[in-house]
This record gives sequence, C-alpha cells and structure tokens, in this order.
Amino acid sequence: METVDAFRELVRISLGDTGLDGVLARVADLAGQAVPGADEVSVTLVRDGGPRTVASTGTAASILDEWQYTYHQGPCLDAAADRRTVTVGAVAGDRRWPGWAEHAGSVGVRSALSVGLPIRHQTVGALNLYATTERAFDAESVELAQAFAGYAAVALSNADLYDTTAALVRQMQAAMESRAVIEQAKGIVMGQRGCGPDEAFAILARVSQDANRKLRDVATDLVARTHRRP
Repeated sequence: METVDAFRELVRISLGDTGLDGVLARVADLAGQAVPGADEVSVTLVRDGGPRTVASTGTAASILDEWQYTYHQGPCLDAAADRRTVTVGAVAGDRRWPGWAEHAGSVGVRSALSVGLPIRHQTVGALNLYATTERAFDAESVELAQAFAGYAAVALSNADLYDTTAALVRQMQAAMESRAVIEQAKGIVMGQRGCGPDEAFAILARVSQDANRKLRDVATDLVARTHRRP
C-alpha cells in the first residue's frame, strides 16, 4: 500500500463506527502495509489492569508482546512507559532485556521498532513493529511509524475523553435523581409531621445514620411505601 493511500484510509476510520479496539486494529493493519520493513504489527495498551495487546497482525507479534508482559521488560514496555521510540536493529546482539532477544529469535524476529503513544492520560501504550530481517527499519520507517502512532494516540485520547464525559453525565444524572427523591421524601415527612423542610431533612438524615444506610435509599423506600398506600 502506498503511504498516501494508507493515510487516506486512516482519516476514514470512525471511532463511533468501530470503537477504540477497532480503530487500533485498523491502525496496526495499515501500518503493517505502509511502513517499509514491517512484517507484523501490534498495539500495546497499559491501563490499571496491566498491559495488553489490543491489536495484532500476526502470531509472532502477539507472542513477543505476551513475553514482555510476563517478564515486565522489553522494547514495547519501555516505549510505552517513556513515550519514546525504541529501535532494535539486530535482535541477536541486543542485551538490553535479558532473555528477550533469544525469544524473539525463536519466532523469527530479527529487528523491532516500538513507538510510544504520545498521550497524557493514565493510559499509555505503544505501536510495535517486528521484522524478519535485521536493520529493517530506516529513518523513513521510523518517521512513518511515529505518524501512525500519533494517529492511534488521537483515537485513544478521544475515546478517553468520551468515556470521561459519559461518566460525568451519569454522575450528574444520579445526583439529580437522588436530589429529586430526597425532596419528595422531605415533602412526605413535612406532611406527616407538620414540620419545616430543614427539620424534615434532619429526620431523614437521622434515620439514615441510625440504619447505616444511604440517605437516598432511605428516601426511596419512604417514597415507595407512601405510593403503595391506598
């Protein structure tokens, strides 16, 4: 695939249509077709649950990623942690990560390139490219890989922003619902006790504390009981 065609394909990808994993899978696929030297590509994301491969174009890439997750070392984890580019020109002579070179050689990988995703959230990650020949990635390959990683980072940032916004909306809705049911419960107490709103709220709060239950739950039960009465 021509580089221009690959980037045209990138801009057509819609986060809403495919979801984050779908976007990252397409980024990996296009990078494998467009970056000179790349035989297999994967995308690593590191979140609270630890690192995982969310996209992979081949078995060797997945195997090498999993080895790094198991032993907590390797080019993709370094690239993700430091948001930098890590190049392995000749796997056989690289000793930065004990055991990794031997494992990479066993699945036919002779060189590698990992580009950290330039994002500023708790989630970090890397775009990983693997080759079956030594020194497969020249300056042009690195530049293209960084461009693909930048696009993946934009998709990831947008997804995080969407998730954060959706969570805030849910919290606001829950708060509004809580306030509404508490106001209803206050009205019921005021009618039953002939008291004002402050005293009604104090009564509900005292029941909540004595029962070791949330104020909203106490209010919900009171409203439900009242509505069930003939």
